[in-house]
Amino acid sequence: MSKTIGIDLGTTNSCVAVVEGGCPVIIPNERGGRTTPSVVAFTKEGERLVGEAAVHQSVVNSARTVSSVKRHMGTDWRFSVDGKAYSPQEISSIILAKLKKDAENYLGEPVKDAVITVPAYFNDIQRQATKDAGRIAGLNVLRIINEPTSAALAYGLNNGTPQKIMVYDLGGGTFDVSIIEMGEGVIEVLATNGDNHLGGDDFDERIVEHLGDILRKEYHVDVQKDMAAYQRVREAAEKAKKELSSAHSAYIILPYLSAGGAEPVNFEYTLTREKFNELTRDLVDRTEVPVRNALADAGIAASELGKVLLVGGSTRIPAVQDKVFQMTGIVPSKSINPDECVAQGAAAQANTLSGEALVLYGGNSILLLDVTPLSLSIETVGGVATRLVERNTTLPVHYSRIFSTAAPYQRNVEINVLQGERPMARDNKSIGKFRLNGIKRAPAGVPQIEVTFDIDANGILRVSARDLDTGREQAITINDNERMSDAEIEQAIRDAQQYAARDGIRRSLFEVNSDAEKAIADAQKAMDKAKKTMPKEEKKQIKSEISRLRKLMADEKPDRMTEGDVAQIRDAVFLLRTYTEKYIL
Repeated sequence: MSKTIGIDLGTTNSCVAVVEGGCPVIIPNERGGRTTPSVVAFTKEGERLVGEAAVHQSVVNSARTVSSVKRHMGTDWRFSVDGKAYSPQEISSIILAKLKKDAENYLGEPVKDAVITVPAYFNDIQRQATKDAGRIAGLNVLRIINEPTSAALAYGLNNGTPQKIMVYDLGGGTFDVSIIEMGEGVIEVLATNGDNHLGGDDFDERIVEHLGDILRKEYHVDVQKDMAAYQRVREAAEKAKKELSSAHSAYIILPYLSAGGAEPVNFEYTLTREKFNELTRDLVDRTEVPVRNALADAGIAASELGKVLLVGGSTRIPAVQDKVFQMTGIVPSKSINPDECVAQGAAAQANTLSGEALVLYGGNSILLLDVTPLSLSIETVGGVATRLVERNTTLPVHYSRIFSTAAPYQRNVEINVLQGERPMARDNKSIGKFRLNGIKRAPAGVPQIEVTFDIDANGILRVSARDLDTGREQAITINDNERMSDAEIEQAIRDAQQYAARDGIRRSLFEVNSDAEKAIADAQKAMDKAKKTMPKEEKKQIKSEISRLRKLMADEKPDRMTEGDVAQIRDAVFLLRTYTEKYIL
């Protein structure tokens, strides 16, 4: 039976883990890194780069490089390159496929099943988009679980005290806070809150804006108009932010940044932690309201917390740690790795779902009780959002309610499904609309329509409806143009498979070209070495084989090459070596 993996699909970095010997283990990528940058690049030769390889070429290929795609999940955003518009699901699937391949290389066997984590505050569309990305990548997504819950699970595997904990998760693009109660064998989420547009990227942007202001005022250079220069400034900003987590100042040097007139700009600047805190104070303060709301929804005071866990790389910022202490009166725990614990928890849950239970300090197995992060409502007469499922309701949820018609003799009704906490429909997020047809003609308010909401353990919503008068039941599908259709997903899967095959041919071509160049060089050395003893016919034959091999290499068209073409070059290399090996020896 193949292993089931856990994946933390992050805004800035992603991580994959598996349970081995009863413990979650982080799987390194091909470069030995324990996390992989969530960056994808498309080269002009048609190759897809992921992770460190994409980061390293981003300055010279910024227009064809995409990062922080997680912030766009569940939207109609597209990244266009070479005439193709990629959805967030497709870009994310490229990252997931890379993590899947790393896992397969590590385990030495195919991987199919996975658990993928999402921010607790992701709505239904964003969760479904993440699941679709996994499907495109060739993964069977067993479960979508919330990142703070996953981190709590990783913590609970090694800590044996029943308690209430707060998970404060500030990643690259999203912020979540969850209040979690841990008992023997049970992890129950009491409340969750957050901000899907707050994270390390925003802290980086503040530094970029600050450096950009200095460059405009002192050097008369606008880096916004020079993508290569802007990318260098952004990389320097992120590096400085990380340095300021342990140092009180960061020295930024960017030689030959941009042509600001006749002379090149050699930019140098020292960013102090004090200035950084000033630039980002409002971002840190934005985490306070979600924390207060989560505690209030859980019905507990901060003093009742036994532990505060910090998750996400941005929690290394000293001002963030100070803010957490100020809000809770508790020194945050550093007993778990903020970059790896989410993937470890996902691996533990994956292991449980595959039939092998890990023990949560004394319990025989692990039971996760998560919650829905946002209230679910339906738009009713007057544009009112009529609440059906309250936020922080324990999953899974099955809820039914009777509705009726607003006008006499209506034959159909349109129901607008909403997520959010506002009283009016227009102020909430519409996650889809559905229409129930064939209602029996009757005065307004007479028909009885039972609408049922089912939210599964992934936090994904399904809707059905039944006309109680006729007994006829209809399945209702939420059709939202921000979701991918089954046809679009299947096409994306085919594209991914095609590119995977193409990338394999490219790698083979690179390897055989290296062999060919070496074989030609060796042949020429052999002819020089044995020019007096080598028969003319053999020399003529070797020259002919070199010429043939060079022609095969010159005729290469990477986007049109087949395995047969690669094999032909490989055969030519073998033949050339056959003619020259006795002279090389």
